Amino acid sequence: MISILHNSPFFIDYFNPFILEVAKKVVNLYVGMIDSRTIDRIMDAANIVDVVSDFVTLRKSGMNYKGLCPFHDDRTPSFSVSPSKGIYKCFSCGKAGNAANFIMEHEQMTYPEALKWLARKYHIEVEERELTPEEKQQENERESIFIVNEWAANYFNDILLNNPDGQAIGMAYFRSRGFRDDIISKFKLGFALNKKDALVSTARKRGYRDEYLASSGLCVKRDDGSLYDRFAGRVIFPWIGVGGKVTAFGGRLLDSRTKGVAQKYVNSPDSSVYHKDHELYGIFQAKKAISKEDCVYMVEGYTDVISMHQCGIENVVANSGTALSVFQIRLLHRFTKNVVLLYDGDEAGIHAALRGTDMMLSEGMNIKVLLLPDGDDPDSFARKHTAEDFRNYVSNHQQDFMSFKTEVLLKGVNDPIKRSEAISSIIKSISVIEDQIVRATYIKQCALDIGIAEQTLINEMNKFIRHERDEKIKRNEREKAREEHAGPVEKVISVPSSNILVAKVEKLIIQMVVRHGEEMAFHDIEAEDGTKYDLTVAEYIYYDLAEDGLRLGNELYSFMLEEAVSFIQQGKTGLLDYYMKHSNVEVSQLATMLSEDSYQLSESMKLQLGEERLRSQVLHLLLDYRDRLIKARMDEVRKSMKAAESDEDRKKLMDETMRLVAMRAEIAKRLGKSVFV
Repeated sequence: MISILHNSPFFIDYFNPFILEVAKKVVNLYVGMIDSRTIDRIMDAANIVDVVSDFVTLRKSGMNYKGLCPFHDDRTPSFSVSPSKGIYKCFSCGKAGNAANFIMEHEQMTYPEALKWLARKYHIEVEERELTPEEKQQENERESIFIVNEWAANYFNDILLNNPDGQAIGMAYFRSRGFRDDIISKFKLGFALNKKDALVSTARKRGYRDEYLASSGLCVKRDDGSLYDRFAGRVIFPWIGVGGKVTAFGGRLLDSRTKGVAQKYVNSPDSSVYHKDHELYGIFQAKKAISKEDCVYMVEGYTDVISMHQCGIENVVANSGTALSVFQIRLLHRFTKNVVLLYDGDEAGIHAALRGTDMMLSEGMNIKVLLLPDGDDPDSFARKHTAEDFRNYVSNHQQDFMSFKTEVLLKGVNDPIKRSEAISSIIKSISVIEDQIVRATYIKQCALDIGIAEQTLINEMNKFIRHERDEKIKRNEREKAREEHAGPVEKVISVPSSNILVAKVEKLIIQMVVRHGEEMAFHDIEAEDGTKYDLTVAEYIYYDLAEDGLRLGNELYSFMLEEAVSFIQQGKTGLLDYYMKHSNVEVSQLATMLSEDSYQLSESMKLQLGEERLRSQVLHLLLDYRDRLIKARMDEVRKSMKAAESDEDRKKLMDETMRLVAMRAEIAKRLGKSVFV
């Protein structure tokens, strides 16, 4: 019917070629590295609830599990995990996939890396073919740094346990802190020899390259290009990310050099695997306990975390003396919204307790504060008490954050101006809380505590809320302005609305294939030679498009449609499962997303398609697809007419327009709708 369009440039490439090229590279880069049978074993063994629970607190909800989405700023549980389907889906941001997709997205891994992660978790041996030189070149820096860091953590730990200097200096320090062997092992503690080239020379002998020793931060490059060890002569505290990989290191000086030294501790610099404001020390060791207790203790230092673990309290992390960032808060929020700030009772501890709390409140966290007795920090207090005594003390002495802030800021303050500033600071903290009921409760309590009329405080709070709203609008406008002036690679390249409409219908077509592709819905379809066939949904779509010389413009969709037809004609069943376990990660991710509805529906609201209704929907989609294609071609012709230089060219384009209008009218008649040209 519209085969005249087949050779149009529109059909050849109406998707942006840059995007297509990137997509092809992503799709094809690692295909074939792990054989399909091994992939099947890994995916069959992977329990989606088990995998996701390593990173997100899940709670049973009917047949599925729910939690806070780890991929966006989620305030209410919109993240659903289906054990029966083996997939996850966020009904807010739209992220979806299987166990491998989750690990890829969450841990920023490639597909093979995610498969290996799952294989290690389920004790499955992975055999790989030798990488080509091109593939070796494309191995990213992240994986190389992770490998170097893992080796370095084991190297430092071995020095601590087996080297005479490690035992005499490093182990003596840890013993003085009362750390047991099991705790030293749990946190992979270590020691770096007091030689500037001890690590670098050993690493080179093991075949590790200078560029990764430098980019990981383990070594520092001098002006002449030579390297020296960053952590020489220090005890070592590895930072282990939420997924269990060593991301960075902290090193502490031990002897008399610590006196008067500004940098008693040195941390790894930022790298492609480590950003200090994204990480929390101890999160890997604490995440299960945080989920179980639905609470996390926030402390300042490495030894605070370790001592509390040794005491028997494991739901504890440290931000290492810096103000909490939104990334760290959201990381914690995946596991709990209840935080107890646990600091020593001196002026520095009070200051630490007040830092970054407005950001925590704005992210929906419930904050309590506990200042330990003078002279004690979490490390020393934990060494003096059992876990039960520690928890009892916390329970009996912790304060709600607003009460704590009110007490601290107003204690002994009589000057009206300073008192006004303190009250304003308290009200500002209340204003960032999004829950209106919680805000109102705090305002009422604050009015009672400081003796000011509640309405006065509400008026002040509303000023802060309006100011923040206006600032947010300005930030959005600035961001929009930056996007408008960005280059073609810096922003999403826009395409004409008609092409977007075509893309939307294509997505609906491939969704139909994913969900119902192998269902037999078309009977007695006559071929050119008169033979009649019964066709599945996928087969009918494929042959119907081919009859007009059409194919889906999205390369991935077209590939999936061809795969479906091949799969069905081989007599196989379980198309959706085949897609979701596909070795092409783009296929598995897309199939997972398309297999789920965009919105959560109750079982009573879900409608199973009957054969007749299914057939009707397929026919309607194919007609609608043709209609959108013709409309897109008409838009191209109109643009060409404006640019035409001769009457002859304009006449040809006008004739084509008339043919296209007639074709759209015929399709509209079959669809039962009007056409607006």
